[in-house]
Amino acid sequence: MATKAETKKGTKASVLEASVYSMEGKEVSKIALPEALFGAPWRSDLVHQVVTGMQANKRQNRAHTKDRSEVSGGGKKPWKQKGTGQARHGSSRSPIWRHGGVTFGPRNERDYHEKINRKMRIAALASVLSKKAADGEILFVDSLSFNTPKTADAKKFVAALAAGTAAKPLATKRKNAALVAFSAYERNAIRSFRNIGNLMTEEVRNLNPVDVMAHKYLIIENPEASLKALAARAKK
Repeated sequence: MATKAETKKGTKASVLEASVYSMEGKEVSKIALPEALFGAPWRSDLVHQVVTGMQANKRQNRAHTKDRSEVSGGGKKPWKQKGTGQARHGSSRSPIWRHGGVTFGPRNERDYHEKINRKMRIAALASVLSKKAADGEILFVDSLSFNTPKTADAKKFVAALAAGTAAKPLATKRKNAALVAFSAYERNAIRSFRNIGNLMTEEVRNLNPVDVMAHKYLIIENPEASLKALAARAKK
């Protein structure tokens, strides 16, 4: 859990601190967290707007029905206008006919895209990170190095981290247990985690509110480099 460092009795500094763990689940150091990213207030309205906007932007519009101009056949008037005793019709492609066009059906031309300003996206991410840090759901690991891609080693690390911290559900939660964020692309580490169904890997520079909120815990590797990348992203 991120806590504020005390400078004097009864006073608190604006610097947040968090523990840094090794791959064996042991605390090895402390790290100062930037207030702008991990001390922001919780803004549910902003987070909701950004998350729903990002989900809408990922939506693929595949549902499509044909209107009366697109269905085949029906170019000829079914029967003459008068004298048959039947209702007048001009085309069998009419929506009231079987095999005719569909009225007001789903069309794949619809655009669900929503604009999300950069400042809104950064502010929402800071709000989510701050909430996670306050709830003790962000874990910092000094490094994640694997000589070869091996799922057994990744599972061993997860079990050790869960045992050495207060994040016990990390080892037992079946779905969306954790998002592992790397400071840079780590081929062996990412391949070691990809066969574990309740974990997801991503680079810190690609973190977004949707993925962070979708997982119980956020594991950040190489916190010094990762925090620099987050700070640089927030300043752009």
